[in-house]
Amino acid sequence: MGLASTRLTAMPKVLDIIRDEHRSIYAVLDGLRYLARHNLTSESTIDPKVFRAMLHFLETYAERLHHPKEDQYLFAALRQFGPQVEAVIAGLERDHAGGERALRDLDHCLARCEAAGEKRYAAFANAAEDFVRDYLQHMKKEEDEVFPLALKLLSPGDWAVIDIAYGEDYDPYVAAQEKRDLREILDRIVRLAPPPVGVGPAD
Repeated sequence: MGLASTRLTAMPKVLDIIRDEHRSIYAVLDGLRYLARHNLTSESTIDPKVFRAMLHFLETYAERLHHPKEDQYLFAALRQFGPQVEAVIAGLERDHAGGERALRDLDHCLARCEAAGEKRYAAFANAAEDFVRDYLQHMKKEEDEVFPLALKLLSPGDWAVIDIAYGEDYDPYVAAQEKRDLREILDRIVRLAPPPVGVGPAD
């Protein structure tokens, strides 16, 4: 029996969770990019509250919840394999470390556009384009490079340890509050953003 056949055939729980979170993050990033482009090409302009709600979601969901999970459970487990994973893990951790700064810079860019009385928010649209591109590349690298590495290198015992650690760190009360907070942010985005991103005014 070869090594590959001894590995898990189903996607481990933590990877399923991370992949699901990527989908949520992607939806907000795609909406952010779409609406930023809309400001450059449409007669109507987007209420900056929409952009702020999206940045708030990314800060709350990605920076405070999603990235720590990857760092603590997946990346830490892979570090036992040394040089063959270190380069890719270190690069992704640098991305995580710079995430809050990148979001803060994007928020400051939006504020400068508002203060200057701009209607098209061209600088913000360009900055948002770069931000979304980099973020999508980051998530793609995790799914295309780190996930296969993890499935190849980590044993069923390793995955069991990760699941136990994740379970011990799980607080149902805190998790329920986090879900309510995130739902409120998403509901706000849907109310404020025009179609097709939300149900707010199209003009």
